[in-house]
Amino acid sequence: MSKYINNPVFGIDVASEFSIVAILAPNGEIYRKSFRINHTLEGFKHLASEIEKVEKKFNMKAVTFMESTGVYHLSLFHFLSDNKFDVFTINPLITNSNKNFDIRKVKNDKKDALTIAKICKFQDIKLSSRFDTDLYALKSLCREYYKLTDTKSTYKKKLSNDLRLIFPGYTDIFSNITSKTSIQILKTYPMPKDILSANKDDLINILLNSKKGIMYAEDKYSKLISTSKSAQIIGIPSSNLFIKLISDINIIESFETQIKLILSEIQNLLSSGKIPENIVVNIELLQSIPGIGELTAITIISEIGDIRNFTKPKHLVAFFGLDPSVNESGKFKGNNNHISKRGTRIGRRALYAVALASIRCKRNGNATNSVLLDYYKNNMNGKSKKVGLVAIMHKLMKYIFSVLRSQKLYEIRNPKLHCKMYVENTTLVNVA
Repeated sequence: MSKYINNPVFGIDVASEFSIVAILAPNGEIYRKSFRINHTLEGFKHLASEIEKVEKKFNMKAVTFMESTGVYHLSLFHFLSDNKFDVFTINPLITNSNKNFDIRKVKNDKKDALTIAKICKFQDIKLSSRFDTDLYALKSLCREYYKLTDTKSTYKKKLSNDLRLIFPGYTDIFSNITSKTSIQILKTYPMPKDILSANKDDLINILLNSKKGIMYAEDKYSKLISTSKSAQIIGIPSSNLFIKLISDINIIESFETQIKLILSEIQNLLSSGKIPENIVVNIELLQSIPGIGELTAITIISEIGDIRNFTKPKHLVAFFGLDPSVNESGKFKGNNNHISKRGTRIGRRALYAVALASIRCKRNGNATNSVLLDYYKNNMNGKSKKVGLVAIMHKLMKYIFSVLRSQKLYEIRNPKLHCKMYVENTTLVNVA
């Protein structure tokens, strides 16, 4: 049962330009007809005055609830919080699962607002009342970084496809066709005939910018000349495709500039002192886990927020959408269930990268995380690689939860030794 069952309740269905508000009296009856407020200062002030009227009428605090709908609810939520009203957000999945309990299929904003109010008044559900502007900015910057890198990858694939037509063999010369050296060559000598007519010293000087030595530059130069000769015969000499190629290069460079600006702003925000100290400490703690770099740690912590919102590791697992879906009916139990993927997509993506790094070996042959690598090898048993990686991600989630809750650096321990230490500690506690 909800602890707000005896309070007047406001349910708000949020849209982009306006919201619909429904009000329930303390006894659960509809207090007044639903009304609309625009997302303007006047609209917000009107809602504030209505809340104050209801509080005065019933001589008790009113509680306001709204769905967490992307960015649309944030300005209203921030306004009400700043004005000391009791306001909470709920997960849209909760309301979606409760909206279709009537026999008639009715879907409109007024009914949705009333449904939100009824759910929050009568049901004991998970609520959130925290909103840190700077932490939200950090999360938004991290998400923008991944969005830009994804778009850049799209144009990188387009560039690679165009080169296969215009300059066959070029993608075999450079492992990264968007490296500074490769991009400079393509911008200076976009056609195979341009490379063949270029001065050798000029090309060598560009290749030396990679700082890999003259032997490397000479080898790449000979490959460029050989590939250019073949490309003049088997390549497609279309001027339109060359223009498209240069366009793709300019777009890629533009994205690289934006990515650098985003990364710089992330660092500036972290060093500004605006981010809560516990968040900065947690970012440093996560970096003690092998395979987690600074940006990955920032991404994961910005998605998690306050670790105190999670009481058990399985809650954090579900937040990242790594909990298994369940398909059972009667005696039937589905055994081909996938992860739910209902949690934070960006957080899950960052964790996947950590899982991949955790089962690799460094250049010196040592494992990044020997415990996870052994676990991965010993528990595959014919399973697909993705299943194994999800199991590693589950392990990592438990490590992350433990590190953040204990506020201690991660230590790689043999599982048998860890179990022995746990038994000894438990025994000491029981004796005491």
